[in-house]
Amino acid sequence: MNILKKNIIKVHNDSKEETLDSIAIESPLEIRIKQVKSHGPLQKRLAVTMRTPGNDFDLIRGFLFTEGIIQDKEELLNIKSLGEDVYEAEISAKIVLNLEDMDRNFFVSSSCGVCGKASKDNLNTESPFLPWSSDFKIKSSSITALKSKLSQSQSLFDQTGGVHAVALISESGTLEMVQEDVGRHNAMDKLIGKALSDVGLPISNHLVLVSGRASFELVQKAGMAGIPMMVAIGAPSSLAIETAETLGMTLVGFLKSSSFNVYCGENRII
Repeated sequence: MNILKKNIIKVHNDSKEETLDSIAIESPLEIRIKQVKSHGPLQKRLAVTMRTPGNDFDLIRGFLFTEGIIQDKEELLNIKSLGEDVYEAEISAKIVLNLEDMDRNFFVSSSCGVCGKASKDNLNTESPFLPWSSDFKIKSSSITALKSKLSQSQSLFDQTGGVHAVALISESGTLEMVQEDVGRHNAMDKLIGKALSDVGLPISNHLVLVSGRASFELVQKAGMAGIPMMVAIGAPSSLAIETAETLGMTLVGFLKSSSFNVYCGENRII
C-alpha cells in the first residue's frame, strides 16, 4: 500500500469544499546486514531510509550496491523480513567490511541521499564500472521526446503529485523501466536494484531520466552502475556536473519538449 486516502478541505477563492485526496505514503525502512563467518555471525543495523513502500527488495539491493557493500547480485545471499518495515540482508562471507566507514547516523530522509554519511570522505564510493568506457549514443530528437514519455508513465505521481520518478531509456528512446518514490535517491536505488537482479550490471547501453533536478547523489549512484548518461527535467548542481565529468558521464538538464542543456559529454548526442 503506497497511497493514503484522506479527507481534506479544498479552498478556491472564497469557497471551500470537502474532498478525498490521494497522499503518497512516506514511512521508514530499516536495513540490517548479516554476514556468517567461521567465528560466528556478524549482524549490523546499517541504515533507516524514508521511502514509499513497494519494491523494497529492489531498494535494498540497489542501496547495498550504490553504497559499495556488494558488487554483484551473487554477493547478496538473501533478504528477509524481520517485521514491519525491517529487513535483513545476508551478504557473502567473502566481502571485507570496513565497519568504521560503514558507520552512519542511521537515518536518511526522503530528500537526501547522503545526509546520513559519517564523513564527506565516504561520498565518492568506488565502483568496478566506468561510464566513460560506454559507446552509448542517442539522437537529440529522442531526448526531447522523453519528457512526455515519462509524464505518461508516472502512475503514482498522477494520483498523488508527491513522488519522484527515475526511468531507464534505451538508445532508441524506448522507456524500459520506471521507479517512483518520495525520495529521488530511493527511486534510483530501486531502479538499479531491479536492473541488478534482472539483467545484471553495468547498465552501459542505456541512459537514466530523472523527473527533478540532477543532484550529486543521483549522478554518483548512476555512475556506480555504469550508466553513461543522465537526463534531468530540472537543473544540475555544480557537484553533479563535476562528478559527471570525473566519471565520464553525459549530463543533460532543463529538458523540455523542444530543447535541453548539455553540461558535459556532448559526444554521446547525435
